[in-house]
Amino acid sequence: MAVLLRRLLQPGRPPAALGRNRGQREANLCTGPGATVRVRFAPSPTGFLHLGGLRTALYNYIFAKKHGGTFILRLEDTDQTRLVPGAAENIEDMLAWAGIPPDESPRRGGPAGPYLQSQRLELYAQAADALVRTGAAYPCFCSPQRLELLKKEALRNRQTPRYDNRCRNLSQQQVAQKLASDPKPAIRFRLDEEAPAFQDLVYGWTRHEVASVEGDPVVLKSDGFPTYHLACVVDDHHMGVSHVLRGSEWLVSTTKHLLLYRALGWPPPCFAHLPLLVNADGSKLSKRQGDLVLERLAAAGFLPDALLDMVTNCGSGFAENQMGRTLAELIAQFDLSRVTCHSALLDLEKLPEFNRLHLSRLVSSETQRRQLVEKLQALVEEAFGSQLRDTAVLDPAYVERVILLRQGHICRLQDLVSPSHSYLWTRPAVGRAQLGAISDKVDVIATRVLGLLEGRAASLTQDTLNAELRRLSEGLDGTKHSHVMKLLRVALSGQQQGPPVAEMMVSLGPEEVRERIQKVLCS
Repeated sequence: MAVLLRRLLQPGRPPAALGRNRGQREANLCTGPGATVRVRFAPSPTGFLHLGGLRTALYNYIFAKKHGGTFILRLEDTDQTRLVPGAAENIEDMLAWAGIPPDESPRRGGPAGPYLQSQRLELYAQAADALVRTGAAYPCFCSPQRLELLKKEALRNRQTPRYDNRCRNLSQQQVAQKLASDPKPAIRFRLDEEAPAFQDLVYGWTRHEVASVEGDPVVLKSDGFPTYHLACVVDDHHMGVSHVLRGSEWLVSTTKHLLLYRALGWPPPCFAHLPLLVNADGSKLSKRQGDLVLERLAAAGFLPDALLDMVTNCGSGFAENQMGRTLAELIAQFDLSRVTCHSALLDLEKLPEFNRLHLSRLVSSETQRRQLVEKLQALVEEAFGSQLRDTAVLDPAYVERVILLRQGHICRLQDLVSPSHSYLWTRPAVGRAQLGAISDKVDVIATRVLGLLEGRAASLTQDTLNAELRRLSEGLDGTKHSHVMKLLRVALSGQQQGPPVAEMMVSLGPEEVRERIQKVLCS
């Protein structure tokens, strides 16, 4: 391991054999015998957790659990001006809801805390001081106005804005004079050295000559808060992070981070940059896309396992893509060496189908089904409230029967309280004229259905009801079976379309069917 790390930090072209041998990267650099796996998900609480963040957290979680490691949540709240109230709490709440709670976090604590960067300022100050003492960093006294002028000038000349390193060559006397009037300068890191090549566990051997395209970066701001580059290096070192799994947008910055590790005399972790999760049109996901926020998806009735399944299914890291995987299966099947460089296209139109599969799986479990019954009871009370003239519709046995009959036909539990399923909970208002427009044999059909139910209601299944209803129709001269079914559907539900009539009758139960049919005869 030490030899490989030294190679990572050596400038120059990597050995050709290592460059080609992508399939062995995980074995060589990450999870050898005795290795301790510690990974982190480090979002900024500048918005509520969305699907892009969930995917990054999930890959870290399943990698840690596959290798018996630790999953850390660290909140990077150093940009105090952009913090969103409640976002920090939401991130941890939603990770717990999704079934991937951190082992160490601001809420849970842990041996490497605190887990809020704003509470770790002393560590960053110490690291910056060490860099200045060794000459790897220097104080910068440039005003915001001067930096803004540099930026505008570069843009006017159609150049990439960069700092001109003006303060890097100040003499000790000049620094002392400026400190007298400006005792809290920013600290910049010198990009003097040739960029090291490094082996990313996804992208392979990589090098970015940062010094040739950008100026010396600020690592500690004048207010004492670090920039991302210093903070992530300091925190990953002190928290013992062994592997950094993060979005590919940070791939270019990794060279700077490796230079910081070298300057501080710390061994770097292994890096694996995950390809971006993008919209179906190829555009980047945004925290401002409300339909991607986990809290809203949860409130809309989408299941955690469905979301985890979808965000992994559209990407890579598995031998094959398949729908319906549970979290345990994701952990067992995940292989970091199978993660490719291609962006993962997120198609939200597929989410209902993922949810349908996972909802059906929950229904098949007696324990999970009882929980679904309780949730549906609450949804019914919330949706219909005072309209519930008969509280028998909240009976657990009835609610369970509805769920069992409708499984596979619905994508969310909420679908069962939609207008198309309202007949399950409230009696429809159906006029005689409405039924008469369908058939002139309303009374005959109603009477025969009541006779069908007499004495054998308990033994009637969907199959037997279908057969009996067809025989009933055949005994009516001049009336099509489809008209009989349409009349019964309207009488039972008040709707022109819906589930099969036999299923409606089994769902409602014989007593409720009698009530609704007798109401037809009395109207």
